[in-house]
Amino acid sequence: MTRRSNLIRREGGTYYARIYVPADLKDHFPSEDKKMSLRTKDETVAKRRLNSELEKWDSLFEEIRSRREVTRNDKAVAVWEHYEATLRKYEQKQRTMPTPEQIDTELQQLYRQIDMGEITSDDFFGMINAYTNYELMLRARTDDANLRARRLVLLKKALTSGDSKPVAAAARDFVSRHRILVDEGSDEHRELCSLLIRAEIEALQRTTERDNGDFTGVPKDPIVKPATAPARQVAAPGETIMELFDVYAKENPRSIAADTISQARRDIGIFVQHVGATYPVAKIDKKAVREWKALLMLYPVKATETKAFTGMKISQIVEHNKTVGKPVLTSRTVNRYLSSLGAFCSWLVAHGYIDANPTDGMSLAKDKRKKVFPFTVEQMNILFKSPLFTGCKSDEAPRFWNQPGTARIRDHRYWVPLIMLYSGARPAEIAQLAVNDVRKEHETWIMDITETTDDSDEDLKSIKTLGSRRVVPIHPELVRLGFLDYLDETMKAGHTRVFPLATRNVRGQMIADFSREFGRYLTKLGLKRGRGISLYSFRHGAVDALRRAGYLDDQFNFIFGHGSGNLVTRGYGVLVQGMLAQRVELVSAIDYTGLELGHLVPARA
Repeated sequence: MTRRSNLIRREGGTYYARIYVPADLKDHFPSEDKKMSLRTKDETVAKRRLNSELEKWDSLFEEIRSRREVTRNDKAVAVWEHYEATLRKYEQKQRTMPTPEQIDTELQQLYRQIDMGEITSDDFFGMINAYTNYELMLRARTDDANLRARRLVLLKKALTSGDSKPVAAAARDFVSRHRILVDEGSDEHRELCSLLIRAEIEALQRTTERDNGDFTGVPKDPIVKPATAPARQVAAPGETIMELFDVYAKENPRSIAADTISQARRDIGIFVQHVGATYPVAKIDKKAVREWKALLMLYPVKATETKAFTGMKISQIVEHNKTVGKPVLTSRTVNRYLSSLGAFCSWLVAHGYIDANPTDGMSLAKDKRKKVFPFTVEQMNILFKSPLFTGCKSDEAPRFWNQPGTARIRDHRYWVPLIMLYSGARPAEIAQLAVNDVRKEHETWIMDITETTDDSDEDLKSIKTLGSRRVVPIHPELVRLGFLDYLDETMKAGHTRVFPLATRNVRGQMIADFSREFGRYLTKLGLKRGRGISLYSFRHGAVDALRRAGYLDDQFNFIFGHGSGNLVTRGYGVLVQGMLAQRVELVSAIDYTGLELGHLVPARA
């Protein structure tokens, strides 16, 4: 079944986010979906903004789910809270009333102004103003009592007519503070308002008695009696887990890539599903993390994308998967979830929200078996002689890639594997290159792998870590295969990016879709069975090539973006000549004996 798309484009070219209301929350919204403008006509920018919009709505849906149905005890608590709040308001007002001493002082001040001639009988308005403060002080208690008497008449009339307006604000406040589900205008809401009116009537009657010095009065209405709400874990405003995560993401203390921050947001969102949207960060402890980890170990792969789990929380998904039987997360993925939460908790510790990191020691034992292997030369000879590189039936859909034909793919799908083979760069780093990132420095062609930080940049570039920012020389074999010719054609066409067709997925990950399809292509060729080889195998193969050439890891780590990046000087990738020569030596040493690529070399006039 085709997955419903959250990204749509309307007439005029503007992209919109389409938000599908979960099945369990449809009663709370007027329609099954909502459309929100992403304010851009650029697909890449739209996909990046879409992810943020989806996260915002997921938080809202989770907040609604965290509420509960109103109970009899909730109503009893509402009555008692409103009764006591009305009396407290009365007592506070009484404490601000002028005392006889203050009234007498005001009168004496008025007499002195008359005796000193500051106020005369000829000054009519001066006389009126001078007496106003004194009159207000003299009548303050009477005026307040009259206001309460009129309020009492209004409430009694509202009680008999079913009018809930006089206490609508109080009802709304109670529902919000106690996070219960009561829709305004519903029978439950009208009953709640009626109970609040009765509570306030009782309280106002007590204030009349106290005006006369009688503090012995007790409620006569049987519904007005002491009641307490059960303890609930509710964070202070601005201190829910996701609100503080937004602050953490903005600070980004480890300067990690935007993709990694987005992944962490999704991971921690699963933790919030477990503890609740209003759970205070100060309550995150070993027990909460331990219970979450136990659920993750039973959590199915791609649960959020599986229709069978639509609208369910993590505990419900785990329970339902006992029937569905989907494969569950690996230990490595569980550890990634824990790592995302752990990095956030370290920030919480540093900022005094919690005393210790509750994820310490929680990681599962690592599977030390190698997950990704380099291609063998035999595998690469089969791959590079396959239709994806020599000519396929159609370049439109991946299902045609393994069928021989006349369609010649020469975009990122062709060049990214080859550039990885002879540079060891990550696929996303290559796919996001701007045309001015590939240039000549000291008579040497280089790739300048950098990042951009301006979110408004439509060609946003990101790197994994600060050490990933580096300069990598272009291997001579790539020149022989025609990469510089391809670059020249791209520039003549007016493109600003080396691979203009390379796109990010909805999570903002560059060519993630191609990476997934490439793995499937390897399976169709019979090269891949299960895990072991993937697009990243080219990166691993480049590392082994330098080891075969006699270099130690410490001598070439920086070429692969594992170094500190301190070798880059004078701005973006401008190196002193001796350092560049060292890089040229390393990259040129990448070689694969027996690899046959002569058939890919373009015929030149």
